[in-house]
Amino acid sequence: QVQLVESGGGLVQAGGSLRLSCAASGRAFSRYNVGWFRQTPGKEREFVAAIRWSGDSTNYADSVKGRFTISRDNAENTVYLQMNSLKPEDTAVYFCAAPQFYYGEIDGRLTEYYYWGQGTQVTVSS
Repeated sequence: QVQLVESGGGLVQAGGSLRLSCAASGRAFSRYNVGWFRQTPGKEREFVAAIRWSGDSTNYADSVKGRFTISRDNAENTVYLQMNSLKPEDTAVYFCAAPQFYYGEIDGRLTEYYYWGQGTQVTVSS
């Protein structure tokens, strides 16, 4: 089992950058694909990015391609989301998540994720 804790959120001006971290417990973390999702009040949680357990494959929502980069350091049990050129529409609570079973291919469908962090707030001012 996996426990996930997000951090790194905060207030930033449009055009700025933030790096979110997803710290995981569990010695099998390196075997799990990990996704980042975000949610704004009144909106459904949406896919942002995902990375394969091995780190050799990634996927991004069209809205963040070219601006966000997902990466992982399995030795540190941490997945990162580097967010550059932030826009006000990026404002949301960001969650990291992992599927119930490890290995496999990355998936952007939130229904494929089982373990979730508590979320970290990102606010981008105009």
